[in-house]
Amino acid sequence: MQKINKKIIFIIIIISGMIYGIFNYFTQNKNKENLENISQDIIINNQTENTTEENNNQEKIVIHITGAICNEGIYELEENSRIADAVKMAGGLKEDADLKQINLAYVLEDGMKINIPSKNDNSNENINNTENYITKEKLNSSNNTNSAKTSKININSATQTELETLPGIGPSTALKIINYRKEKGKFNKIEDIKNVNGIGESKFNKIKEFIKT
Repeated sequence: MQKINKKIIFIIIIISGMIYGIFNYFTQNKNKENLENISQDIIINNQTENTTEENNNQEKIVIHITGAICNEGIYELEENSRIADAVKMAGGLKEDADLKQINLAYVLEDGMKINIPSKNDNSNENINNTENYITKEKLNSSNNTNSAKTSKININSATQTELETLPGIGPSTALKIINYRKEKGKFNKIEDIKNVNGIGESKFNKIKEFIKT
């Protein structure tokens, strides 16, 4: 009788151990799954935050589009947008738009006015003559280049309005330059402006002829 009781106790212990092991196995897997889900959520949230921050830091430009377009007017676009993006935002082209006269892949700059030509225009002999249909109001226009070189903007003292006259510099970047001066102090050389968020090598090359310290 005593031996039977020992066997029963032994069997109960083994069964209890198995039950505990199975329970522990599923519990660990569940915890692992929860941790993986949490980690995945963190990664997704970080990616979303980074994307949102990048979008917020994206420079905006303002252009004026007229001519053979459905909705003439002034529009705000992302920096480095093309004429095709402006056309899309303005509701598309009219049926009489002359695409032989204009390059839809032309990169826009802040302050530009684009006039989409019509097939009814008399000046439709030249092909891809995009420059004839664009008005630039920035310092880097051909008429202003020489005067800009003789009256460079001091990036250590320039106001927001003055900074916005530089090619490719909109209100957002101008404010970043001013805030950088307040936090870090004056720029020692013009190349230091590349330390400002949003001003890379490409944008620096556009403005370097028009700035000084």
